[in-house]
Amino acid sequence: MVTAPVVPNFPQYDRSMTDAQRLLADRIAIDDLLTHYATLIDSRRFEELDQVFTLHAVLDYRSAGGIRGFFPEVRDWLASVLPAFTWTQHLVVNRAVELAPGADEATCRSLFHNPNSMEIEGRPWLFVVGGAYHDRLVRTDSGWRIRHRVEETIWWDNPLPGLDAVPPPLPADCFD
Repeated sequence: MVTAPVVPNFPQYDRSMTDAQRLLADRIAIDDLLTHYATLIDSRRFEELDQVFTLHAVLDYRSAGGIRGFFPEVRDWLASVLPAFTWTQHLVVNRAVELAPGADEATCRSLFHNPNSMEIEGRPWLFVVGGAYHDRLVRTDSGWRIRHRVEETIWWDNPLPGLDAVPPPLPADCFD
């Protein structure tokens, strides 16, 4: 049986690592963190999102029709609204990470493509959303975590009843 290698979330470095190796290790850990977020959301494991966000993270999903708040409140909101979908598929791609070797903070802009399925009036409905996550990350004793996230919903196709034809713009205070 062949198993996939586990990519560690490097909380500390081996002193023998070069700056290039440290940077690469951090990039892999951040990439893994963003993938882990999508996996937890799509598998409805909301209680494990503390492996992605700091406890006091500020999360802003208002451009998707959601809320802005601290992590526990937004986690509970996600857990209450996403089960309305039969399934979701969060794809997080084109990760542009800004990070200096050995730094304890980073920023990242990643794109997402998110098809969602639900049943409306007894018929299947496919609602597809695309946009960007704007993240500020911090290294913790447990590895990299997101401390601030803004979801910028850029477009959607076949919006759910009650939604406008285009997503609302980002609120002026979203990056505060």
